[in-house]
Amino acid sequence: MLHGIVLAAGGGSRMGTPKALVDDWLARAVHVLTEGGCDRVTAVLGARADDALALLPRGTAYVVAQDWASGQSASLRAGLTAADPAADAVVLTLVDLPDLVPEVVARVARHAAPGALARAAYDGVPGHPVLLGRDHWAGVLAETGGDRGAKGYLAAHDVTLVECGDLATGADVDQR
Repeated sequence: MLHGIVLAAGGGSRMGTPKALVDDWLARAVHVLTEGGCDRVTAVLGARADDALALLPRGTAYVVAQDWASGQSASLRAGLTAADPAADAVVLTLVDLPDLVPEVVARVARHAAPGALARAAYDGVPGHPVLLGRDHWAGVLAETGGDRGAKGYLAAHDVTLVECGDLATGADVDQR
């Protein structure tokens, strides 16, 4: 089983509004994970969670990172904690990747296994989505804090880079 998680809790300080509220990004991210092969999808909300909740596709699971203002680790912790324990892996994506397509998720998801670590790369540059096999969840949670996501954990472990530059840019959007 593969569980998709949309990290969408931040306040979007550079954007001027939470990114979960920008255009159709939240619904689109849920769709991309679902169409990319995730059996379940959970959105992690935070800043203006009630407003973002109204933008989720009907029936989408969600969790609110109450401590979202403490940094991106709050979103990651909330998402991994909400992950289905029966899942072999989670696929994490950011809400602010408007050119992400299901084919990228599907390509990364091919590596799903409890011991796997994989991430999309765009012209050799690591990006999102990131696949974390279940065996790595506790380690990621132990090394995550403040505005530090899984970057340190991934740097210290063998991660399969999955080239996806032919499908998308992988660029996140920080300003309108």
